[in-house]
Amino acid sequence: MNKNRLEAFSDGVLAIIITIMVLEIRTPDGTNFKSLLKLFPVFISYVLSFIYVGIYWNNHHHMMHTVKKVTGGILWANLHLLFWLSLIPFSTAWIGEHHFAAFPMLFYGFVLLMCALAYFILQHQIIKKHGNESLLAQAIGKDFKGKVSVVLYVLAILSTYYHEVISAVIYILVALMWLIPDKRIEKLLDND
Repeated sequence: MNKNRLEAFSDGVLAIIITIMVLEIRTPDGTNFKSLLKLFPVFISYVLSFIYVGIYWNNHHHMMHTVKKVTGGILWANLHLLFWLSLIPFSTAWIGEHHFAAFPMLFYGFVLLMCALAYFILQHQIIKKHGNESLLAQAIGKDFKGKVSVVLYVLAILSTYYHEVISAVIYILVALMWLIPDKRIEKLLDND
């Protein structure tokens, strides 16, 4: 199977996810700066989630450059990832509207954790099809950032029982860790 349909579908779903997130931001009740300021938690949650969706889109795009053939397992793993990513607008709206309350922050972290695990499963399916010597297998190596992200998400989820600000800081930290462009796949593709 060709990977073009998978890429096009994924890009479309990610574009819709971003659109849904921005549509969740309601206009202020009033017409002054104070009424706009009340939307600050909603806007901050949107920015963080926009960055996360952008990171997944960017990494998915790079990963798809390593794919030669698509299997049913890859298709289902990709749908699994898109399912969890599609919950980001809901969890984003929840944390924003409730000013980063503990349980919405826990749920947000759970969604981010599941996105990370789903991405790992997709990587595994691609490597399973293309082999341990494939470009993707070489590029991710031991996948230190991926493993650290999962550990940090679990810590963030657990920290909501102490203080939700700690989880927010961890979510931001993971996003910043992935915001730095990962050149591993690009370097291998340039050498190929």
